[in-house]
Amino acid sequence: MNDGLESLRKSLKKYWGYDDFRHPQAQIIQSILSGKDCLVVMPTGGGKSLCFQLPALLETGVTIVISPLVALMENQVQELRSKNLPATIIHSEINKTDRRYTLQGLQAQKYRLLYLSPETLLSPPVWQVISQPAIKINSLILDEAHCLAQWGETFRPAYQRLGIVRKTLYKCKPSGTQIPFACFTATADNQSRQKIIQSLQLKNSQQFLISPYRDNLQIKVKTIWTPKGRKKELFKFIEQKNKQSGLIYVRTRKDSQILTELLKQKGYKNNAYHGGLSAQKRRQIESDWLAEKVKFVVCTSAFGMGINKSNLRWIFHYQAPLLLSEYIQEIGRGGRDGKLTQTVALISEATGLLNPEDKQRQNFF
Repeated sequence: MNDGLESLRKSLKKYWGYDDFRHPQAQIIQSILSGKDCLVVMPTGGGKSLCFQLPALLETGVTIVISPLVALMENQVQELRSKNLPATIIHSEINKTDRRYTLQGLQAQKYRLLYLSPETLLSPPVWQVISQPAIKINSLILDEAHCLAQWGETFRPAYQRLGIVRKTLYKCKPSGTQIPFACFTATADNQSRQKIIQSLQLKNSQQFLISPYRDNLQIKVKTIWTPKGRKKELFKFIEQKNKQSGLIYVRTRKDSQILTELLKQKGYKNNAYHGGLSAQKRRQIESDWLAEKVKFVVCTSAFGMGINKSNLRWIFHYQAPLLLSEYIQEIGRGGRDGKLTQTVALISEATGLLNPEDKQRQNFF
């Protein structure tokens, strides 16, 4: 075991430049390499992606990473490619020529990591390639696995079909083929974990459960009595923090646009980010924020998953998230460098009589 761990450390140093793993990265990697199913709950910024990227590079064949958002997949693939590592991506926004080239490369076993959404994984062109007997699949990875529990029954029904993927692949592959299924998320309570295990038909899965909270996140929740008071709290906060990198979270596309314009009128350079923007526009906003061309973005929950900015110093929830898991995911973007990060969430007073926004929004959704 020690020899194996030392070998993993050398690979970690070779590909990522780190001397040692964080707990429990090494154990998770060893579990995947030994062919065991596993369910991993680790804090945002805790190094989950490394846990499946490193074993993918140590094996022949391809590791299929199933992920919910194009932005999340593209960021991880770009980071891997910057290290000259063999990773690729297929999604609906890629043109036909690039898609065909990628599928040909997959058939030629050119890649070690293939990133897909659940819908793309189940599409006929992709399935025809990955189901070929000669295509060796090392493992199936479900990144941001909480999305299966949150979205699977309504918003993204393809998640509910992931449970038959491995069983169907076994019918196409040589006898004795083993494909471990590993699931990663920052937020999954006991009920969500059980749903993930049952939906994906995980077998004797090892669970690695680490608290999602980090000591360097300074968490504050403030009660707001009027819409005017909500704006006042934000302006007061931004006046103090506008020279540091941050995020302002709202719940709807319309609210992101309205608040962005309001802040621009106050002289603050910022952008609105939501799922209704074109892929090119979203990438540009992400790039400008990462490069510090703008200090903060007014965004919906579409922004954040997998985007790695170590010096994110504050996160302001202008409107309350609908779910605790959503809140934990969003504040988890901050403080990845281990330094103090402030998080503030505004909530309407409990009765909703003076400021019914939060209750109305909850009822609407």
